[in-house]
Amino acid sequence: MAPSLRIGVLLSGSGTNLQAIIDAVADGLPVEVAHVVSSRPDAYGIERARAAGIPVTVLNREVYADAQAADALIARTLRDAGAEYVVMAGYMRKLTPVMLDAFPDRVLNLHPALLPSFKGAHAIADAFDAGVKVTGVTVHLANEDYDKGPIVAQEPVRVQEGWSLDDLEAAIHEVEHRLYPAVLRVIAEGRLELGADRKVRIAE
Repeated sequence: MAPSLRIGVLLSGSGTNLQAIIDAVADGLPVEVAHVVSSRPDAYGIERARAAGIPVTVLNREVYADAQAADALIARTLRDAGAEYVVMAGYMRKLTPVMLDAFPDRVLNLHPALLPSFKGAHAIADAFDAGVKVTGVTVHLANEDYDKGPIVAQEPVRVQEGWSLDDLEAAIHEVEHRLYPAVLRVIAEGRLELGADRKVRIAE
């Protein structure tokens, strides 16, 4: 039986969330990673993709000198690969309307906090420094407002007494690696509904 959802993955670093998706696919997740794009030539996620036999496009800082041209290249590459959704997995570049318009309401982002709290690139450290007792992970649809698109799924992480920042980061990543594949399964099964009110509902 052919996978019901083809995705493109964008990454900039170690690619642990890509690996979690690859592992979930091996365990029966009805998804195919059609193509991976890395914004950095030294990202270890490139090796993870190649080890899994996934085609990779590697970009660099010079390509991003024109952000819209870079996004046009990425969008064309992913469309040519047959990607239906784009999955941001530790991708450290802000998407332009060129990319968002190419995959309207079909770009997923993973944020290591419970949005709308602790937006931005340092969410785990910001939550830790604030002394919160509960933080977590959010999967949302990306739009032009940074970390503000419609929320698809959230899972809390309770901060234990005595935890270090490293402990919290490890707990957050554990949830990320479980939640992202779960959301992709919902999409592959056609159960994600985005209402006119821009709120996401998950059908049973």
